[in-house]
Amino acid sequence: MRKQLANETSLHYLDSKKRKAMLDQEKKQEIITGFRRHDGDTGSATVQVALLTRRIQQLTDHLRQNQKDHSSRRGLLQMVSRRRKLLDYLNRTEPVSYRDLIGRLSLRK
Repeated sequence: MRKQLANETSLHYLDSKKRKAMLDQEKKQEIITGFRRHDGDTGSATVQVALLTRRIQQLTDHLRQNQKDHSSRRGLLQMVSRRRKLLDYLNRTEPVSYRDLIGRLSLRK
């Protein structure tokens, strides 16, 4: 009986993880379609910045609850740095697109 209950609990946990992964994938696809420049565009700087912004927001929420998670904090700092570099590149090459992206994502300059 205990073993069966444990299996059901772990199956429920796996189902919730699968559902969360599916939601994350749907959200990612939604972001890509919202910021892409043309059909099939998944890697332009604007798409990368938008995806990084979403991941940074999620990680920031995680760190508010888990203040001692230093490895996640390091990952957050790396993501912020990568986003900053992409934004600098975008500002150098396409200033109009940069200003539009900053406005759409509500980021500071």
